[in-house]
Amino acid sequence: MKVLSNRAKSHISGELYNPDSEGLPEDRLKAAKLCHQISTCFEVDEKNLLIQRLFGCSDETTQLNGHFFCDYGYNIKVGKNFYMNTNGVILDCGKVIIGDYVMIGPNVTLCTAGHPLDAATRYTYEEFVKPINIGNKVWIGANVVVLPGVSIGDGAVVGAGSVVTKDVPDNTVVVGNPARVVKKGINVA
Repeated sequence: MKVLSNRAKSHISGELYNPDSEGLPEDRLKAAKLCHQISTCFEVDEKNLLIQRLFGCSDETTQLNGHFFCDYGYNIKVGKNFYMNTNGVILDCGKVIIGDYVMIGPNVTLCTAGHPLDAATRYTYEEFVKPINIGNKVWIGANVVVLPGVSIGDGAVVGAGSVVTKDVPDNTVVVGNPARVVKKGINVA
């Protein structure tokens, strides 16, 4: 029987774990170096190979434009034709699963990590994670923040500047802080 690490338990239960244990600092350093290489690489094929080394799953259609940062990389899985514009941040302490044909605007943050609300526990620097799932054919506008545990449905559009705190239904448009549905049943080809 395999014994789960504290971090593996947190993925299953959302319980607190210490991000400075179990080799995680070394994993973050490796990811930071790859992110730097990706962000400064201008040769398409070389850049794509670096992305494939970093991400848990990607292919030759994956595009990261300009500067990009993530915590680990190996928790990120993207489908076909994924595009993220400049200054993209994916804090992938937990799983981030992204479908096919997803476009993400500049200055967007996808954040799976959270911290306790009470100060005494918060300053232990422990954190919890909740996965983010993004469906197929999703468009996320500039300056959006997606919080831990959120799922965004197929064909959804998240308007620029939104803070997504709750799940987004399929084929809807959400805007605001917190993001709210403003249009339902948009046409997805």
